Amino acid sequence: MADIAPKNNSHCTIPDDEEQSTYRYIIVAAKRARQLQGGARPVLPTSSKKSTIIAMEEVRRGLVKYSLTGTAPEPVVVEPAL
Repeated sequence: MADIAPKNNSHCTIPDDEEQSTYRYIIVAAKRARQLQGGARPVLPTSSKKSTIIAMEEVRRGLVKYSLTGTAPEPVVVEPAL
């Protein structure tokens, strides 16, 4: 039987960064994939033609810059009643 090399699934991994959430990673990758579908050029040289794969790899490597919109809610201090 011939030995079959395992496939490289590094493009499917989600970064384990405490500051990043899985949800944020998916949203940023989806928006980048839409940019690539619209004609934007990939930042990385790749052999893949799928925009989702390219976008996920760019986000995973930290090559896609984004900013959070909206404001964080103000912390509310509740004082005990006397």
